[in-house]
Amino acid sequence: MESISPAVRTIRKTFMNTDPIKEDDVYPQVKEDFVNSKSVVSNVSDPNIAIPPLTDDQKKRLLRQMLLLRHFELTTQEMTLAGRVPGFCHVYVGEEATAVGVCENLRKDDYIVSTHRGHGHCLAKGADPKILLAELYGKKTGYCGGRGGSMHIFSRELGILGTNGIVGGGLPLVLGGAMHAKLRKTDQVAVCFFGDGAANQGTFHESINIAAIQRLAVLFVCENNLYGTATRVNEATLTKSFADRAGAYGIPGYSVDGNEVLEVYAAAHAAVERARKGNGPTLLECKTYRHYGHYVGEVASYRTKEEVEMWLKRDPIKSYSQRLIHERLMTQDEINALEGKVKDEVAQAERFASESPAPEAKEVLQHVFAD
Repeated sequence: MESISPAVRTIRKTFMNTDPIKEDDVYPQVKEDFVNSKSVVSNVSDPNIAIPPLTDDQKKRLLRQMLLLRHFELTTQEMTLAGRVPGFCHVYVGEEATAVGVCENLRKDDYIVSTHRGHGHCLAKGADPKILLAELYGKKTGYCGGRGGSMHIFSRELGILGTNGIVGGGLPLVLGGAMHAKLRKTDQVAVCFFGDGAANQGTFHESINIAAIQRLAVLFVCENNLYGTATRVNEATLTKSFADRAGAYGIPGYSVDGNEVLEVYAAAHAAVERARKGNGPTLLECKTYRHYGHYVGEVASYRTKEEVEMWLKRDPIKSYSQRLIHERLMTQDEINALEGKVKDEVAQAERFASESPAPEAKEVLQHVFAD
């Protein structure tokens, strides 16, 4: 049971006009809305979305990509606790199906804008784990020469327009990428990942409204992991599904199980194809869960042991692995071998990052002033 301080109790009573939320009040709703609902898509305007045909190799690649994100982040977490990664670090463990399901629909020249929890998005968009981890280590060989770190990763070549430490800060930025594509008359798509906490920021409403009226090729992806830092989503909004808000702007909105990679892939596929045809933006809500605290090292005492265990049973990698086995596409031994290769790749990335040189003091003013 959550321990609530007298100060927090007073604030809740004053501003929320309610007693502190009890477990029995919260988790029946969580189980109903986030666990037991198995509909592929809950959509404002078009309920008929099916999983597009995928080859066997494409299905196997989905697993490989999720494994890459998982082991990269586990290594990042370990190295952060060891003092190798400077500053705060937020890992993506548990949410891999969302990034992979979305980004497997994108081309290299498409754009993404990410969040403070952005390593997974970058890897799913094609980032080299060696260069990415070097950036996290603050090394010269990183994507930003060690200047950006975890929350400010940028790669023009990969269409990564930045991870972002400001809640909701990436929402207006994605409009720039989409407007750039519109003015150049390309069919590029821009994707903005953001959390449930950002969905209550003013930038959420302003950005979606502008994207709608300009018919911009944007996919807004709300990663609803139930918590904005330590605040439960149902303490911050009465909205049961953020996708329902799409109707206010006259655009489609989908709500999917963010732990099922094929569900995410199907909804993202429809949204990306719609955007490429010039039909405007889509709001996609992916209901998921982070396995660890908000940042590396956080105790996360605001979550119960029972809640965490419930979601660990719904691990996106485990469930998808079982699906591949059931479909006779892979055996458990083949999955283990694939995971071993991914672990080796991440180990090589860690060695590269460790052995890379730090930026030199004489370079401190580079990228500060224009020539």
